[in-house]
Amino acid sequence: MTKFSDLKLDPKVLKAIDDAGYETPTPIQAGAIPPALEGRDVLGIAQTGTGKTASFTLPMITLLGKGRARARMPRSLVLAPTRELAAQVAENFDTYTKHMKLTKALLIGGVSFKEQDALIDRGVDVLIATPGRLLDHFERGKLLLTGVQIMVVDEADRMLDMGFIPDIERIFSLTPFTRQTLFFSATMAPEIERITNTFLSSPAKIEVARQSTTSETITQGVVLYKPSRKDRQASEKRNLLRALIDREGEACTNAIVFCNRKSDVDIVAKSLVKYGYNAAPIHGDLDQSKRMEVLQGFRDGNLRILCASDVAARGLDIPNVSHVFNFDVPNHPEDYVHRIGRTGRAGRKGTALTICVPSDEKQLAAVEALVKQEVPRVETPYAPPAGRRAAEENAPETAEKPARRSRAERKPRTPRAEQAEMAPREDQPRRDEAPAREERPAREDAPQREERPARAERSDRGPRRGGRRDEPVLGMGDHMPSFMAQSFDERRQTAQG
Repeated sequence: MTKFSDLKLDPKVLKAIDDAGYETPTPIQAGAIPPALEGRDVLGIAQTGTGKTASFTLPMITLLGKGRARARMPRSLVLAPTRELAAQVAENFDTYTKHMKLTKALLIGGVSFKEQDALIDRGVDVLIATPGRLLDHFERGKLLLTGVQIMVVDEADRMLDMGFIPDIERIFSLTPFTRQTLFFSATMAPEIERITNTFLSSPAKIEVARQSTTSETITQGVVLYKPSRKDRQASEKRNLLRALIDREGEACTNAIVFCNRKSDVDIVAKSLVKYGYNAAPIHGDLDQSKRMEVLQGFRDGNLRILCASDVAARGLDIPNVSHVFNFDVPNHPEDYVHRIGRTGRAGRKGTALTICVPSDEKQLAAVEALVKQEVPRVETPYAPPAGRRAAEENAPETAEKPARRSRAERKPRTPRAEQAEMAPREDQPRRDEAPAREERPAREDAPQREERPARAERSDRGPRRGGRRDEPVLGMGDHMPSFMAQSFDERRQTAQG
C-alpha cells in the first residue's frame, strides 16, 4: 500500500502531514501527486470528498519550497468558485506549511481591497482567489500574473455552472505559456473538456471513479410526498423535514439541509429554530463575516443543522457530517452528487435523504439517470392533516355522500309560512287600490297668485327653438327676392322684352 512517504514530498511537508494524522493517500492523491512533482499538467476527475484539495496543495508546497516571491507577482495561483472553498484551500495551506516559510494571500469578496492590496504588495508565494475578485485587482493595476509558475483550477464544473468560464479563459491568457496547470473537477462536461484541450499540454489524466457517481459509504433515500393542497406544500414539507430529523434520532449528530432558493433557506432555518432546533442559514446574500461565523460554528459542533443553498455544496471539507437532507430535488442532477457528498467523507458512514413532491419527479428521474441507479424509496414519517374534502374522498364507497343542498333548501319552510309570504297583509293596501292623494286646502292667509295670460301664438314668425307652428313653412319666406321665384323661361322673356 502506498504511503505519503513514498511520494517524494518535502520532508517538512511529510512532517506536517504526520502532525495532521494522515498516513495513506487517497486514490486521487496517489495518482496526481507524482506527475505534479514532475512538472507535468494534471487533469484530475474524482467525486467530491476524495481529497482533491491535498492533491494539488502538497505538490505545490514542495515545488515552491525553493525561491522567493516578488511584489505584486505571485508565484502560484489557485482559483476556486466560491469564497468558502477558497477559504478552505487557504486553511489547507496553513496546515501543510506550518514547518515552511511560504506566504499566501486570499482574494475573496466581502473583504476590503486595502487589506488585500497590502498582502500583494509584500509578495506572496501562493495566491488563492475567486475569479471575479482576482480580475478586479488586476484591472486596478494592483496585480501582475506574469510570474505565475503553477496554476490550479479547482471544481471546474462548478465554475461552468456559475458562469466563470469566460473569466477563466481570460485569466489563462494573462499567465505565462510555460506555466504548469493542475485541473480538477468532479464531472467532465463538454465545455470543460474543450478548455482542457485548449490550455493543458499533454496532461496526466487521473480518473479514480466513474464520472458522476456517489460514494458507497452514503445510505441514500427519497421520500415521495404528495401534499394535501398545493398552497400547503411548503409548510407540509417543513413538517416532513422535522419528522425525518426526529426519526433519525441520536444518529443525526449534525446535518446540512439543502434548498434550491435562498429565500427557502431562510424560511426553513427560521422554522427549525421556531420548533426548538439548533439551526442557522448560509447562502450568498449573507455577509462574508456572517457566513464564515456560521460555517465555523458548524465545524466546531456549536451548530447542529446548517441550512444552505448550493453555495455550500461544492468542495467544503466538513468531515463529520452525519446527514444531508435535500429539502428540494436539485435543478441540476450534478448538484445532487455534490450535495450528498458532504456526508460519508474519508471512509465514514453517512445518510442522505431527499424530499420529492410531484413537481420534482422529472428532476429525480434526471438524477437517477446521471448516477445510473435508482434512489431507494423511503416511507414517509409524516401524514398531512385530513380536511373535510380529504375525509370525504377517503370515506368508504358504501357510504353515500350527502348531496349538496341549494340555498333555498337549507331552510325548510312550512306551507303556512309560504302562504303568509305570498298573501298580502290586511293593513297594507294593494298598489292598485291605493287611495288617491288628497288635495291640501289652500291657506286663507296665503297670497293668491295672479293668473298669467296665455301667450298668444304668432303665425307671422318662424318657429321658435323647441316650439311648433300650425302653418308649414313654404320656400324661404317673405324676404326671398322675387327674381329667384321666377322660372328660367320667364327671366329670358323679361330680358328679351
